[in-house]
Amino acid sequence: MSVAGIICEFDPLHTGHAYLMEQARGGGAEAVVCAMSGSFTQRGGFAVADKLARAEMAVRCGADLVLELPTVWAMSTAERFAQGGVDILTRTGVVTELVFGSECGDLAGLRRAAECLESPDFTASLASLPEDGRTFAARRQAALAALLGAEDAALLASPNNTLAVEYLRAIRRLKSPLTARTVRRTGAQHGQEASGGFASASYLRQLLAAGEPEQAAAYMPPAAAEILRRELAAGRITDGTLCQRAILSRLRTMTAGDWRRFDGGGEGLGNRLYQASRTGSTLEVVLAAAKTKRYPMARLRRMVLAAWLDLPAPPERAPYLRVLAANDTGRRLLRQMRDAGAPVLTKPADVSLLGAKAEALFAVESRCTDLYVLARPDPAQMMPGQEWRMTPVMR
Repeated sequence: MSVAGIICEFDPLHTGHAYLMEQARGGGAEAVVCAMSGSFTQRGGFAVADKLARAEMAVRCGADLVLELPTVWAMSTAERFAQGGVDILTRTGVVTELVFGSECGDLAGLRRAAECLESPDFTASLASLPEDGRTFAARRQAALAALLGAEDAALLASPNNTLAVEYLRAIRRLKSPLTARTVRRTGAQHGQEASGGFASASYLRQLLAAGEPEQAAAYMPPAAAEILRRELAAGRITDGTLCQRAILSRLRTMTAGDWRRFDGGGEGLGNRLYQASRTGSTLEVVLAAAKTKRYPMARLRRMVLAAWLDLPAPPERAPYLRVLAANDTGRRLLRQMRDAGAPVLTKPADVSLLGAKAEALFAVESRCTDLYVLARPDPAQMMPGQEWRMTPVMR
């Protein structure tokens, strides 16, 4: 049985996401399994709707099974995000190919870039470049251009191409048996407004923040739009600004030493945020004061949220496969996974049966959800302990 795996956020799920799942099936997949981020996303933000609502959108719009990509991977670098997603899909034992979008649609070019990034020649090329204040991404692209030429290196200038390259690197590093297939992204690109009936997720989030949910719903499949309206009416659509003071209170109590835990690159970014948090009156002021052209804003936002959430480093492998939603086909896949010994988790209480590492990771997810719900506008939806009461959406 050919089963496509998709690593995603669906924040929120729009027509472009539905198109990707449709193309996965059009390429021969008999089922679609998604590894989806939970409460927080790779850009360093709150997901607009909670993980169960977004997983329900997925199974109503083309997916058969949705598994959670835990926060320690979901809110990390592109490299770690990709590695966590590939690991989870591989560990299912049922997914046979990874399907992902890209701006170029050129799998051969993406593969050349991925293989080059893993080579000793690339390491030497990168080390030879001067420390001239450019971002790591810009220096990496320049090092790649010296080896492959400007055309292949230019692939890394686009966000979905960059993620695609990281997916291919993760398959290689994990020695995963997954094959790879890319679908060229159509319509609006990342950060752009609507084009050809498609809109980027970032544009839809802007519309929601501006109080224009129906404009956002126009670029979502009808079933996903219906769920969005339900969550909005229930007071469960998040507004990250509601947590600004809570986040600032954490930053202001941190020492310079505390920041070192979250400064993965050891480049002094933690010290910049420490100093900025001593003078900034709002979170945006803190981020602006710490920002330089060397550091993308998403990295700063991830680091600030990681500090607030007290996120540990991700473990080497995912200790469980958390089920968020499934339909009939998905349930058949789950039976196959269990029969093969995969660490499937459907009931939170059963996490204790999967060992200490699983319990530790689930405790992190529970803490993240307890803080995530504080961004909801309705106090009745902010109760703690919700992670332990979540059950998968079964269609």
